Amino acid sequence: MPMGPTDVQVRAGTEGDLGALTALYNHYVRETAITFDTEPFTPEQRLPWLRSHPEDGPHRLLVAQAADGILGYATSSAFRPKAAYATSVEVSVYLSPEAGGRGVGTLLYEELFRVLRGEDVHRAYAGIALPNEASTRLHARFGFRHIGTYGEVGRKFGRYWDVAWFEKRLDQPN
Repeated sequence: MPMGPTDVQVRAGTEGDLGALTALYNHYVRETAITFDTEPFTPEQRLPWLRSHPEDGPHRLLVAQAADGILGYATSSAFRPKAAYATSVEVSVYLSPEAGGRGVGTLLYEELFRVLRGEDVHRAYAGIALPNEASTRLHARFGFRHIGTYGEVGRKFGRYWDVAWFEKRLDQPN
């Protein structure tokens, strides 16, 4: 019987999760154009990324944990490095292949946007490599609106990919 969302705990990611998070991300690096990274990472290479998401502040890493392991994670990260962008974040969700369609992405985003309500964050942005119907639906469900598409902006697996950009105001309810 498939596990439901109530069997999943969403919590802050920790260094103890690094191996599982790296393995999950590497699946997308090797198998999909969802990320434009082209070479898998070691956990040591991903440690600075994990440490850039503390348990407080606008840059968060949340993990969906089930009895049998990590099902996915969501992040809010710096949108751009310049100071004037500090009230904007880029958000993303990565799910283990077996967790898709089970409401895990929704749980992660619900908690991420709940914790961001207390932060000085005005906008969230998401870039989605196309096609990705599941991610497009998830972001629409959370009130993101399409603001433009970069045509053929990344090359992976011998072809070019478009990236659609979505925006959400965070100073309004979901």
